[in-house]
Amino acid sequence: MKAMIFAAGLGTRLKPWTDHHPKALAMVNGKSLLQRNILYLQEYGITDVVVNVHHFADQIIEAIEQNRGWGSAVTISDETDKVLETGGGLKKAAPLFAGEENIVILNADILTNLQLDQMILQHRKTNALVTLAVSQRESSRYFLFGSDSKLKGWTNSTTGEVKPEGLHTEGLFKRAFSGLHVVQTELFQKINRDGKFSMVDIYLDLCAKEDIYAFDHTGALLLDVGKPESLVKAASLFD
Repeated sequence: MKAMIFAAGLGTRLKPWTDHHPKALAMVNGKSLLQRNILYLQEYGITDVVVNVHHFADQIIEAIEQNRGWGSAVTISDETDKVLETGGGLKKAAPLFAGEENIVILNADILTNLQLDQMILQHRKTNALVTLAVSQRESSRYFLFGSDSKLKGWTNSTTGEVKPEGLHTEGLFKRAFSGLHVVQTELFQKINRDGKFSMVDIYLDLCAKEDIYAFDHTGALLLDVGKPESLVKAASLFD
């Protein structure tokens, strides 16, 4: 199985580091976020990785080349002309996954010890189009799932916004998305947007007709390393 790591973001929350460096190369105990996620995938036998780049792309490419992919075969999906967000980034990279049935996708700024093998196993057992890693934690934005653990919608708990508009939320449970997904490559043919867009938009476009399941990893270690203070926290949690 191949994987994609989203590393193209501007990382505005991680300033001042990202004024001169890409977020993916922020260091935690001597290892960059990108390196840590490549090594995390290796724990589950995934050694073929696509990394998209935009912000300080040359630094990411240089780090990968100098370290020989940290033991993995790394292919670059170049978005230096225009940042495409997660959905547009995946669509552009789709040709790099020819012949694959399923792929793993994760954000470069997420560190976790969730059991990826169990998530992949569930994904295959349910024959889901998409399986989303989620957990019960404080957030302003949540995915909404039915009692069958299938995605029904999304809500912003701060503004009260609900998508799709008019969705009845009674009986639905909410979970925060963890930035890690397992998807069938069949998804690529179902993406009906162009340019810059989020994967969340795609999942909300498709959830009424497609099987998009929650993988609840509540209790596993998860850290969004998006702010300078979270780098300090990460250093205390990850060797």
